Amino acid sequence: MVKSVYINKQLVKNDSDKLLLISGPCLLENEKLVRKVATNLLKYTKKNNFNFVFKCSFDKANRSSHKTVRNKISIDKSIEILRNLKKDLKIPITTDVHETNQIDIFGDLIDVIQIPAFLCRQTDLIKAAAQTKKVVNVKKGQFLSHKEVENIINKIENANNKKILITERGNSFGYNYLINDFKGVYFMKQFGYPIIFDATHSVQIPGGMGLKSGGAREYVVPLSKAASALRLAGFFIETHPNPDLAMSDGPNMMHLHKMPMLLSSINKINKVAK
Repeated sequence: MVKSVYINKQLVKNDSDKLLLISGPCLLENEKLVRKVATNLLKYTKKNNFNFVFKCSFDKANRSSHKTVRNKISIDKSIEILRNLKKDLKIPITTDVHETNQIDIFGDLIDVIQIPAFLCRQTDLIKAAAQTKKVVNVKKGQFLSHKEVENIINKIENANNKKILITERGNSFGYNYLINDFKGVYFMKQFGYPIIFDATHSVQIPGGMGLKSGGAREYVVPLSKAASALRLAGFFIETHPNPDLAMSDGPNMMHLHKMPMLLSSINKINKVAK
C-alpha cells in the first residue's frame, strides 16, 4: 500500500511524478551561505517541478575525530538564521538531531526531524521525534539490512505517528566504502512509506581521509540517475557553491551550479520509468 506524507501541504509519496528534494549545505557555516544556497535551490526546484525542503546541520556530532569541525556557530544563532530563512523564503526546514533535548530546543522551527544514520537504532531519540507528530525522516544506518528498517517504522508507528520518511544512503562494504543495493531499496519501497535516495552520502568514504571522511563526488550523478528509475519519493542531495572549501563533507557534495542539470535528468528518468 502506497502511503502518503504531507510536508507543509507538499505531497510526498513513492511513484509520484512530483519528486521531493531535500537539499542544502552540510553545515550551517554562516547566514550568507545558507541564504545563497536556499534561494537558488528554491528557484531550481520550481523550474524543475520538485517539492522542496531545505536541509542544513547546526552540529556534526558524528565525526571521525575530535579535531574535525562540528559546528561553526551556536545553536541559538543557528535557530535565528534558520527561522529568518524560513520566514523570508516560506520554505520548510529540516535538520538532524542527536539528543532528545534538541527536539525540544528546535521546537516548531523544523518541519521534518531528521535522525542520523548512526542513530537510527536509538529508541529514545526516535520515540521522542515520533511523539512530536511531525514528519520523521530516518537515515537508514550503513550497518542495517533493508529488512531491519521495518523495526524502525514500527517504533514510530507505535507512537501513533505515520508521518515517516526512510532515506537510503548506502551500506558498509568493507572498510571506507559504501555501496547501494538497489534491490534492497526496492524492497524498502514495499513498506509503503516514502523512500528518499541520499545521493551525496552514498558516495561518502567514511574515515577515508584519516581524521575525516572522504568522498567521490563524480558518482553522485550516475547514482542519482539509477535511483530515478526506481520511482522513489525523492532525493537528498547536499550542495555547496564551492564544495572544496566546505567545512564538512566537501568531497561528496554537489556544486550548486550543477544542481539544475541534475534535477532535470532525475525528472526525465522518473517520468520515463512510469
